[in-house]
Amino acid sequence: MAWKDVRVSEQRIRFVIRASKGEEEMAGLCREFGISRPTGYYWLKRYQEGERIESLQEKSRRPHRSPQKTEAGIEQRVVEERQRRPDWGARKLQVILKGAGIEKPVGTIHRILRRQNLVKAHQQHPPAVKRFEREQPNQLWQMDFKGLPPNLSQGWSPLSVLDDCSRYALALAALAGTKGKPVQAVLERIFEETGVPEGMLLDHGTPWWSAHQAWGWTRLSIWLMRQNVQLHFCAVRHPQTQGKVERFHRSLQDALHERGFPATREDWPGWLEAFRTEYNQVRPHEALGMATPASRWRPSPRLYQAHPPEWEYAAGAELLQVRTWGQINVGGHEYTISSALAGERVQLQRMAGDRVLIFYRRTCVRELNLQKRQSYPVYFSREQRIFED
Repeated sequence: MAWKDVRVSEQRIRFVIRASKGEEEMAGLCREFGISRPTGYYWLKRYQEGERIESLQEKSRRPHRSPQKTEAGIEQRVVEERQRRPDWGARKLQVILKGAGIEKPVGTIHRILRRQNLVKAHQQHPPAVKRFEREQPNQLWQMDFKGLPPNLSQGWSPLSVLDDCSRYALALAALAGTKGKPVQAVLERIFEETGVPEGMLLDHGTPWWSAHQAWGWTRLSIWLMRQNVQLHFCAVRHPQTQGKVERFHRSLQDALHERGFPATREDWPGWLEAFRTEYNQVRPHEALGMATPASRWRPSPRLYQAHPPEWEYAAGAELLQVRTWGQINVGGHEYTISSALAGERVQLQRMAGDRVLIFYRRTCVRELNLQKRQSYPVYFSREQRIFED
């Protein structure tokens, strides 16, 4: 099982857990994980010398010295042009600089802007990636709320659930807000009628994400995980990741403006369901070669379980149940884990030096320092915000 096969940070945690016990030969353990012995000893040393498990995360490989760094005069000119045109990015600035006899790649100009703290948070976007599409229906669903002006929506918040492969709209429900229980009720109905998807793509919004909880988990996201649904959270301020449901919402908005909004609040549920039926069964879709979504979609073979079985941890694992307010008791002291995990079982993995790692299913969510009586969240990278069970 090499580093490349799963998330690197998760592999490092699992490696040091086993290596730190000293019960296995290092050479054999390194072969199993597909790494060299020097690498294995290096990760074990970093864990033993670090105060927290996050010391295992990837370090920057940027060199301490950069002989080819842009000259100070040119860098200053880039800064000046940016200050004159604060809404211009590196590509536009490159044209101006080239006219002044300064020819630098776009990447170099952008790095100068970042180095000088001239790129604001709302101007930072991940690079465009190749358009993705799942090969089969129900491999991935996208879910989001459609925002509408309050004076026109009459208090409704339309919830959309769309299949990534076929573009089939599984739901377009009128909900009075964005609370978790009504959303769960909609999903329960869909799951009972059509089966359960393999994964769900979500944004960092209510009610499936909470900035106040470890990993952003909520009661709704934990409920989805118990159905063995993989949760994929898109990048912040990057709606392109949910491009298919965003495109569906644009079609919905066009229909509302062209055909007119429902006359009364009571008309909304019927109007939305009629639009969903037309979208699925009548409206040709260009991305599908002018076929309809209904012609490309089929129910999921994964059946819904109203009461799914408990997650099976390894035999002999030390388990505790998270209390109502998100705490567990270890050694006579209370440690906060996550209120979203209330009632769930978590595994304690005891390490050297009075350190304890807390796992929910396969994900390490918390680290305890029993000597200091402190609890730390465990974060490694944006890529690990894909939860697979």
